[in-house]
Amino acid sequence: MSRHTLSVLVENKPGVLVRIAGLFSRRGFNIDSLAVGPTEHEEISRMTIVVNCDEHPLEQVTKQLNKLINVIKIVELEQGFAVQRELMLIKVRADTESRSKVLETVQLFRAKVVDVALDAVTVEATGNREKLDALIRVLEPFGLKELVQSGMVAVGRGGRSITDRALRPVERSA
Repeated sequence: MSRHTLSVLVENKPGVLVRIAGLFSRRGFNIDSLAVGPTEHEEISRMTIVVNCDEHPLEQVTKQLNKLINVIKIVELEQGFAVQRELMLIKVRADTESRSKVLETVQLFRAKVVDVALDAVTVEATGNREKLDALIRVLEPFGLKELVQSGMVAVGRGGRSITDRALRPVERSA
């Protein structure tokens, strides 16, 4: 099995997320990461879906996704040809003895402190999965109080845009 990142342009309408997630569920695929948000076109949303599966079953799911009426375009984003990022918030124990070491670690990973309490700091970090996993490993000895992370968002490298290729120019009235 290998990890695949799909960028799916869909109509920004209620129920689309449920239909797409249901399609993966019916096929027995676990979605590792799912992020959905509007694009530069208010009528279109982009779903970034990360799944672990073999190539052939993924091809079958992609064909079925293309049959859904609300799906506009699907592109698989290859690791080296896409910029991929996740966001993570980590609340770490940081008393007076360990606070300076925690802050030093945060700086090494180019993360930032977004909240400070007497016994903890909350850190915001963005990056690829490997960077975030490494940050967690280094902060674990201090004591992780809470952790939350977004799904992966990704966009292809270079000047081309999948929304440009998927949409016809919109005619505007004067």
